[in-house]
Amino acid sequence: MLSEEELALIEAIRECGSLSRAATRLGKAPSTVSYSARQLEERFDALLFDRRRYRLELTPAGRVLAEEAARMMQESCRTTQRIRQIASGWEERLCIVSDELFEFEILAPLIADFDQLQSGVSLRLTTEVLGGTWEALRTGRAGLIIGATNEPPAIQGLRWFELGQLEWVFAVSARHPLAHVCGPLSRETIQQHRAVVVADSSREGQGRAYGMLNGQPVLAVASMHAKIHAQSIGLGVGWLPRKRVASLLARGELVEKKTVDQREPNVMYVAWRGDLEGRALSWWLQRLREPRLAAALLAGRDVGMRD
Repeated sequence: MLSEEELALIEAIRECGSLSRAATRLGKAPSTVSYSARQLEERFDALLFDRRRYRLELTPAGRVLAEEAARMMQESCRTTQRIRQIASGWEERLCIVSDELFEFEILAPLIADFDQLQSGVSLRLTTEVLGGTWEALRTGRAGLIIGATNEPPAIQGLRWFELGQLEWVFAVSARHPLAHVCGPLSRETIQQHRAVVVADSSREGQGRAYGMLNGQPVLAVASMHAKIHAQSIGLGVGWLPRKRVASLLARGELVEKKTVDQREPNVMYVAWRGDLEGRALSWWLQRLREPRLAAALLAGRDVGMRD
């Protein structure tokens, strides 16, 4: 291992090309720098500096040492930064998992604001669906989850607050047979037609599914965007977030249908492990409590909106 002084010495000689200029950079006498350079050669039992020319150059062995010294210096700086970062209460990294319903474009401005803090915290943002969101927190894949549904499960140290409610509408394509059925749709009527669902991303267990009946044909897709598209072209039926299909409903591409069994709005949660709360997590929790941000996340983007 090289000391920080030795790392700085090699880097100064490599860049300056002379002992005198290296000494000036290091704030030392040229004789001290020359002595340190010879000590370094004795330590490695190798000629590291070519002194035969006017400009002091590194030998092949010296160049290898310089490259390693630069790498070690960078690693030393990163380690020092990480230590100071952790000591000041910032996490090394924060893994955030949001329900797939929430678009990255709405969260992106928060990342830009967080970057202004220059905390050094590495962020990881991924998505899950239904039970996969809670599972990510329970298994440690996430330190913060946004938009989890259903009642909070039993998780050690769990803390949470309600983000708000998401309203649903049962909608079918204007070309779908159910579009022309009069009156509220019964379970038996809906059951005869294929449901489109977003597949639960849970790794453990069988996961959950909303908006499908026992024995009903199912088309499982990867995202709400895909579900909306599938239903708008008549590939199936199901419940959709009302605000995200407002334009499609207004233009008649989707038709709202009343049902005998209505679906209640879903409560969406923000949750985290209270025993792992650092400054980065606290910052994100504070922002997620802002009513305007919560409303934007719940509303999402109207997929049928045209420029």
